[in-house]
Amino acid sequence: MAAPRRTDEMRDRVVLGEFGVRNVHTTDFPGNYPGYEDAWDQRRFEEGFRVDLIREEEAALEFDMVGIDAAIANAFRRILLAEVPTMAVEKVFVYNNTSIVQDEILAHRLGLIPIRADARLFEYRNQVYSKHMTWVPLGNQTDLFPDADFRPVHDDILIALLRPGQEIDVLMHCVKGIGKDHAKFSPVATASYRLLPDITLLQPIEDEAAEMLQKCFSPGVIEVQNIKGKKVARVANARLDTFSREVFRHEGLKSLVRLARVRNHYIFSVESTGILPPDVLVSEAIKILMGKCQRFLNELDSVPME
Repeated sequence: MAAPRRTDEMRDRVVLGEFGVRNVHTTDFPGNYPGYEDAWDQRRFEEGFRVDLIREEEAALEFDMVGIDAAIANAFRRILLAEVPTMAVEKVFVYNNTSIVQDEILAHRLGLIPIRADARLFEYRNQVYSKHMTWVPLGNQTDLFPDADFRPVHDDILIALLRPGQEIDVLMHCVKGIGKDHAKFSPVATASYRLLPDITLLQPIEDEAAEMLQKCFSPGVIEVQNIKGKKVARVANARLDTFSREVFRHEGLKSLVRLARVRNHYIFSVESTGILPPDVLVSEAIKILMGKCQRFLNELDSVPME
């Protein structure tokens, strides 16, 4: 039983040790493990894949994506950062600027202000004008977007300090773009993921050792219970741990705990800049990823087979 158990650990867990990390690379490719069926199977993937919504706020979203490889998780993260379109200031026509802020610096700062405008309503290179970040509709845009509320996400972003007699008079053109072109188009403040922590107590830990173990982890990870007059440690919520590996500093504890991460369980955190809700950004990223896959399949179909 020891050999199969160790094989399962190599396949499913990234193990954190005192001086390094084991099982970092994906190894479950076809033929690598005798007795395991690792060939791609869509039905098996669909049965094992799931998305669990953990926390949803106005500008932040946390969800678990389970049953995928690191390459897919990272592709999804990079699409959120760099390929979901947004609207941002592209050109600034400075009519008068007597402030101490140079025109180039002023234009750069204006470009980085997130604009609350749904880029899905626009085509690339369409322009929307604003004066002091106030939307001025062009043509029939008032009819096209009757309920539109295009404006800066935040009203208290400081652009420049003016002394008496100084003036800033600019006209800005907003265009549609993606984060690969410029960071100002990125719709997220952060998009990250981490593997689900897996903490195992290899034997009962009691009394003073239990209290010491609790202090080695983030609050809420280890719970100390009173059982028959003894303080006994148990893993309450491994998800909260940041894996500081503090437990390895204590000789009496480091051999009693196994720290690992579930290889195919990704905890995503998406924080929107406020341009669009994070759930909409996630949905758009999925559509972009699906489009990439479809283009790849189309390229394969177009290659002549000998």
